[in-house]
Amino acid sequence: MTAFSLLPRDGQFFKEFIDLAEEVRSGARLLKQMLATDPPDIAKVEAIKEAEHACDRVTRGIIDRLNRTFVTPLDREDIHELAGSLDDVMDSIDAVAAVIRLYKITQVRSGAKRLVDIVCDSVDLIAEALIVLERRTGVLELAARVNQLEHEADRVHQDAIVELFDQEQDPIAVIKWKEILDFLEAATDRCEDVGNVLEGVVVKHA
Repeated sequence: MTAFSLLPRDGQFFKEFIDLAEEVRSGARLLKQMLATDPPDIAKVEAIKEAEHACDRVTRGIIDRLNRTFVTPLDREDIHELAGSLDDVMDSIDAVAAVIRLYKITQVRSGAKRLVDIVCDSVDLIAEALIVLERRTGVLELAARVNQLEHEADRVHQDAIVELFDQEQDPIAVIKWKEILDFLEAATDRCEDVGNVLEGVVVKHA
């Protein structure tokens, strides 16, 4: 029988958040590799799904630890929200990969490549922020940069949609690419959500 822990293991939650961010970063890099070729490397879809499953396992582990720990290094709701928001980023990445395979995309549009670059950059910043979260140093600056990237993604998404409607003559292709671009932009939104949670945690504990 597992003993019920009344005291937190120092740094364990922070370590698990770093592990979770690394799984998300792996998924983001796989998506970038997938979209780097024409046609997309569909074999990466299964690897991304495996990363998504790994994120689910780490997230469940964090929630399980939360349920068994009486005293936590962060507020319980913050731990829950941070784990959930990180997992949401991975879910968004997985959704992009899945819809590209579903629609049998053969040529990747430049706007999609730029958006996946922004997703990767955002996830890198999140991983850096989680490494320093326990010390609370530098987190606000990193979160602000994630927010800036989300604003850039909005602009890139808008330009890509305009280009899509200007250049694409096939209405079915327009529908497919509009959804893919929306999914990629949503992934940057989910990254911003993580940044907002991190910012709230640091301000609360300042």
